[in-house]
Order: sequence, then C-alpha cells, then structure tokens
Amino acid sequence: MAAFAVFFSQQAFAQAAGAAENVSLLHEAGQALKILFTWERMGFLSIGVILGLILGVIPGLGGLVGLSLLLPFTFDMDAYTALAMMMGLSAVTVTSDTIPAVMFGVPGTVGSAATILDGYPMARKGEAGRAYGAAFTASVIGGLWGALLLGVSIPILRPLILHIGSPELLSFCVFGLSLASVLSGGSLLKGLGGACIGLIIATAGDDPQTGTLRWTFDSLYLWDGLPVVPLALGLFAIPELADLAIQQKSINASGEDFERQDTRRGQLQGIKDCWDNWFLILRCATIGAGLGAVPGIGASVVDWIAYGHAARTEKDAALTFGKGDVRGVIASESSNNAKEGGALVPTIAFGVPGSASMALILGAFLIHGLVPGPDMITKKLDVTYTMVWSVAVANIMGAGVCFTFANQLAKLALLRVGILCPTVIAVVFVGAFQGSRQWGDIYALLGFGFLGFVMKRLRWPRPPLVLGFVLGGLVERYMFISVERYGAQWIYDITVFPVVVITFLLSIYGVASPAIRDYRERKKAGETRGASVFGFKRAGLDSDLAFTAVIFTLFSISLYISSGWEFGAKLVPQVVGYAAVLFLGLYAFSKLFYSKGKRQSHTKDDSGAVVTQDITETDVHFDIVVDFGDLSVETITRRAAYYFGWCLFFFGAAAVIGLLPSMFFFLVGYMRFWGKESWKMTLYIAVPLWAFCYFLFHKILIIPWPQTVVGDMFPVLRTMNDINLF
Repeated sequence: MAAFAVFFSQQAFAQAAGAAENVSLLHEAGQALKILFTWERMGFLSIGVILGLILGVIPGLGGLVGLSLLLPFTFDMDAYTALAMMMGLSAVTVTSDTIPAVMFGVPGTVGSAATILDGYPMARKGEAGRAYGAAFTASVIGGLWGALLLGVSIPILRPLILHIGSPELLSFCVFGLSLASVLSGGSLLKGLGGACIGLIIATAGDDPQTGTLRWTFDSLYLWDGLPVVPLALGLFAIPELADLAIQQKSINASGEDFERQDTRRGQLQGIKDCWDNWFLILRCATIGAGLGAVPGIGASVVDWIAYGHAARTEKDAALTFGKGDVRGVIASESSNNAKEGGALVPTIAFGVPGSASMALILGAFLIHGLVPGPDMITKKLDVTYTMVWSVAVANIMGAGVCFTFANQLAKLALLRVGILCPTVIAVVFVGAFQGSRQWGDIYALLGFGFLGFVMKRLRWPRPPLVLGFVLGGLVERYMFISVERYGAQWIYDITVFPVVVITFLLSIYGVASPAIRDYRERKKAGETRGASVFGFKRAGLDSDLAFTAVIFTLFSISLYISSGWEFGAKLVPQVVGYAAVLFLGLYAFSKLFYSKGKRQSHTKDDSGAVVTQDITETDVHFDIVVDFGDLSVETITRRAAYYFGWCLFFFGAAAVIGLLPSMFFFLVGYMRFWGKESWKMTLYIAVPLWAFCYFLFHKILIIPWPQTVVGDMFPVLRTMNDINLF
C-alpha cells in the first residue's frame, strides 16, 4: 500500500508540476502580448510589414534582402522592438509574393513558385480576385497556425530534434524527392528525369568534402554553385512572359467584362474556398511548420512538398491541378506562411538557423545579448513569445493590406502585353541579379529561361527540376555523412534507424502511388486495361525524343567525367547519373517501342452481351499549359525569336553601358517599337519605373553593379557616386 501511495503521490506531483508549467507558459504569453502592444513596437512592426510586402512583390528580392537592410537599424532598439520589426518583415514576404505569381506567372520569391501552377491559370481565366482571396486567406490562417504550433512546440520539440541525425534528414529529403512522381503528372519518367537534372545542377561548384571543382567550366561564378533565384525566375518567369509575347494578348485574354468576373465577389469566393478546404489548409500548414523546423530545408521546397501532398490526396486533383484549381493555391500559400513559425524552433532552441532569413534573426539575437538555447525557453520566454505574437500579428496585418488592394491588383490582368512584358522583364533581370550580384546571374536567367521554354513546349514538367535543385545540396551533404559514418547500415537496419527505413518505404510507395491509384480506380469502376503493344513507332521520332537524347548524352558524359573524382565528390553525381540514364533510357524506349494498353469499360447491351469500349484518358500535366489557338508554327517561332532577341538585347546593352541604363532603353525600345505604344504612354511608364528601380537598387540597396565596357573605357565614370552605374 505504501508503494501505491508513493506512486500516486509522484503522479499527482507530476500533474501539478505540468499544470504549473502550463500556467507559467500562458502567463508569459500574456505578458509578451502586453509587451508587443505598445504604440512604439506596433509602429515598428507595421514598418516591417510594409517593407516585407513591397519586397515580396519584386521578383528576386524577398525577406533576406529586407532583413539585411533592417539589421543595422536595430542597434539602438530594445530586443522586443527589433525582433518585432524583423519578424514582421520576414513573415509577410511570402504573402505578397503571391501577387506576381498569380498575375504574371513570376515567383516573387522562391516560396511562391508552386502557386504559379494554379494561380496564374486562374488569372488567365478571369479569376484573379478569387485566387487572391484564397491565397491571402490561406496565408493568414497558415501563418497563425504556424505561430500556434511554434508557441506550443518549443518545449516539446527540443528533445526530438536532438535525436534527428544525418540519415534521418537524408530520408526526409528523399521523401520530398518522391513527390516528383506526383508533380510529374502523367509523365512519370520525364518527371524523374527532370528531378535528376535539378540534382546534378545542384552539385555544381567547389565540393565541400574534397575541394573538387565540379561543372564550373573555368568560371569563378560557378565555384559556389548556382543561386536558386535566377534558376527559379528563368524556369518560370521567362517562359510565361514568352507565351504572353507570342499570343500578344493580355493575361485575361477571355474578353469578358472585368466587372463581371473580378470584383470583391471573387475575393469572397476565395475566402469561401478556404472555409470549404479548412482541413487542407491545416494539413499543409503543418507540413510547412514541420519542414521549416528542419534546418536547411527552407522556403524553396516547402510549397512544392505541400502542393505534391495536395495533388496526391485531394479528390480529382489529377484532372484539375495545374489548370486553375484553387486548392493548389491554398496548399502552396498555407504552407509557405507556416514555414516561418517552424523555422524559429531550431533558431531559438539551438541557435541553428532554420533558413537563411533566420540566420539574420540570429544576428539580431547576438546584437541584443540574447543567447539561443535553453534560456530562450525558460528565462527569456517573454522574448520568445513576443516573436510568436509578432509572426501572428504580422500575418493578419499583411493579409489585410493585400485584401484592401487585391481588387486593384487584379486589374493588372487587363494591361496590354506591350506594356506588361517589358515592365516585368526589366524587374526580373535586375531581381535575378540579386542571386550573387555577378554577370553569371543573368547568364543563368537566360539559360534556364530557354530551357524552361523548351521543357514547356515539349510538356516536360518543370516542378520536379526545381524540387531536385533545392534538395540537391542537402541530399549530398547528408548522404556523404551517412555513408562515411554508418556505411550501408542506415539504409536497412530498422532497429537502429527506424525513421529512415519507414521514410524510405513511404518514398517508394509515393513513387508508385500514381500507378496504384490508377489500378484502384479501374478496379472500383469495373474497368480493365488492354494488352500493351511492343513494336517500333515511327511517330516517336520527334523533338521530344531529340531533347531526351541530348539530356541522356549529357548525363552519360557526366558519368564519365565524375568517375575519376574522389569518392566524396563523385558519390551523388554517380548515383544521380546512373538513375537519370535509367529513367531517360526507359522513356526513350517507351516512345519508340512501347504502347500502353487502352483503358476499357465493360457493359452489357439489351441482349446481355458484354460490350467493351475504349476510354479516352486525360493527360495529367501539373504545369501551365497555354493554347496558342490558330497561330501557325511559323508565327509562334518568329514571335519567340523576337522575344528572346529583345532579352538578348537587354543583356548585351547591360554589358556595354550597365544594367540600369540599359533597362531604360529596353523599356522604351520594346514598348515603342514592338508593343506599338505611343511615345506618351511609353515614357509615362518607362520613366517612373526606371526612377523607382534607380532609387531602390542603387540608392537604398546600394547594389555593387558589375563592370561594363563603358566603365572600362572611361574609369572616371566608376568613381562618380551619383552615376556609378557603369
């Protein structure tokens, strides 16, 4: 009896201690709310929100640039005010980056790339208001959910995160890559090949393990690897603007009256869509917060994984995603806003930044004498919860501002293409230069822009390539450590690495899930598939096969070159190379020699005889598809050549006279001579836009512009502060 008494007394003590701790947490949360809600701190939080919204709209900038600007101004602030302003900026850049993603198909930041797949088609159908309503509502709910998870999980997650090692992190990355099978739509082998392209590109640069220079082509620019900004802008922005230039129509080309299709009613419909899909928002926000808590994952991949999850789990997603399904917008936007709350967990608990933006937040910690670690979740809970409240309040304020101006923003869909294209291209060029502030960023932008244009024409899914690229560096780092430390044990030993084995099994299931889903649907409907046919298909000898052959050859060359490297340098390039050769070889074989059996239904006629009918299957394609209507191939080719010619003119002029001066001539030349705009309209648009970019990039951000031909010829120009554009 005494033993039972001791046991129950211990249990009662533990429950009382837990209750006391909960009361303490609630008290600290309440105190933090009082600390934040002062005129001074709310004012600085509002400044951070406004700056974050502006930077999110401009392609290529994002929160990292904004936080870099704000950090020096926080020295004379107290910790609460400084962190409130910085968290306000960081929390809302992924809210306003929806605006260019929906309107132009241009990701404002890499965190909105997945939003393009459905948001941009909605704008083209005259549903920009609905897309905005859904995106901003999902953003604020996702941000609040992420802040809530952050607030309740800090004391809980600390011991869990400490037990996650390199094998577990690698398995998480592999699981993320398995979503390429879903993002590939009906072209599984193409999608897996695209993911391999992204992975191999991510290995470019100075190998951190051995110091081997890989795929640098004697260029200093590639020593540190390719930045994600010019790659994402190139793959998505340049091809979408090319389509507009080829069509020579506004984004909303349906010809319907604006007032009938994009009023406040559209935003209300978007809010209703979020209400109808509340469980999807919470699931994707949880994914965003969870992945955000894993150091190194970052915003570049969270939205793709959430989008892939929605495409895999939502009803009829295979038929509607990528064609203007509001659920795709909701999935992407709810996850990337929740990510900020998750990224704070390792930053606060261990001093390990969960993303690049969090590294600057960590810098603010050090400026104000805050030490990340146990003290932040014990003695400094008031500071921690001030950050949590700042994230929550900033999301509400940011969404409110965006809702206020959403109706005006939706009218951008009616702008003439002669004005819209050069304006966005000009900002994209300068924004892409933010990648590493070298000429290589512009080379990368144009190179990946042309690659994205070709992939889009040949219906190669681009999302898997981006997914492979953003996960490539993490895969290589964690794979090398895992192999060096554990050999092959981490792959199969479920007793020591249960998380790894289970995650790998889930990844295998994920890759096979499209085929499994197809089988289940056919079985449920009582349908069958006819026998596959093997034989040479002359129709397979097309441009798609030629592109496949080029990529196959490049991977074969990469295998030959990397075979002579040291083990650490060649591990991932060899694994990825052999996988790519396998996938691309199978795809080429299927194009030339394999025809999948047709889906068939079986019904009975009046006499009771079984009638078999072939069913036409819809080609699933999770990417933006544009119909050029009755335009001839010759017209499409000519207009595409003009478009890329103007892009090359911008680049060439920038090399001669500088990026900002060439922007003005590009804007005037494009709008006046190809867009056929009047001189009055041309100057009315070009002069204010150029002046804005001049003061933002040259005076405020103080961009170190690259050297040019004119600058080399006349060095005096480079010493004059006011015109140091050369």
